[in-house]
Amino acid sequence: MFLKVSELAKSASVSEKTVLFWIKDMGLPAHKQDDRYLINRVDLLEWATSHDITIPPELYVVNNETNRLATVSEALQQGGIFYELPGDTPESALREVVSRLHLPPSLDPEFLLQTILAREALGSTAFGNGIAIPHVRNPIVGQTGESAISLCFLKNPIDFDAVDGQPVTILFTLVTPNVKEHLHLLAKLAFLLHDQPFQELLHRPGGEDEIMTAIRTLEEAIPRR
Repeated sequence: MFLKVSELAKSASVSEKTVLFWIKDMGLPAHKQDDRYLINRVDLLEWATSHDITIPPELYVVNNETNRLATVSEALQQGGIFYELPGDTPESALREVVSRLHLPPSLDPEFLLQTILAREALGSTAFGNGIAIPHVRNPIVGQTGESAISLCFLKNPIDFDAVDGQPVTILFTLVTPNVKEHLHLLAKLAFLLHDQPFQELLHRPGGEDEIMTAIRTLEEAIPRR
C-alpha cells in the first residue's frame, strides 16, 4: 500500500526532488520511517485528484491479483445518472445523492452520509471546473460486493471549497467494497475527467446514452485489469 519517493518519481515520470516538493510544499501526505518518506496510495490518489495532477492509474494496483475489476462504465450503470438534483449546501445535496444510491440492506444511508461528510471535512473532494468526487475515506463493504458510481447533476451550483474557487454542479459519488476497487475506480475516474471534451459533455449536460458511450470510448485507452 505504501510507495517510496523513488517509486513514485519513476512511475509519475518526475524527479525525486519534485516528489519531495509535493510533500514539503504542496501537502502530499507522507509518513517518515527510518529517515525516508512513505506515501499511502489512497492519500496519493486523493491528493493528486484535488490538485489536478495526473498519476498513471497503474500506480494504484495494490497487488498482483488477476481478478477482473469493474470499469467506470459498469459501476456507473450500477449507480445511475440523475439530473436536476436539489440542494443548496454540500450536506443537502449529498443527502439527495445518498437517497438515490442502491445500497445493501446492511448499510444505513444516514451512516453513509455522515461518513461522506466526515471525509469532506478533512478536505474538499472537488476535482475542479465544477466537478466533485465525494467518497468515503475507506471503502464501504456491502453484501453484494459490487461497486457503484452515481453521477448527479445539481439543480443549483454549490460551494464545495474547490481549489479553483468554482462552485460545483456535477457530483460523482463512489461506493466500493474494498481498497482495491476503491483505488482502481477513483484512479480511472480521475483519468477520464482529464479529458476536456468529456468535461464539456458533462457541463452541457449530455444524455445518459451519450455519457455512457463517451466513457466506454475513453476506457478503451486505459489498460484493463
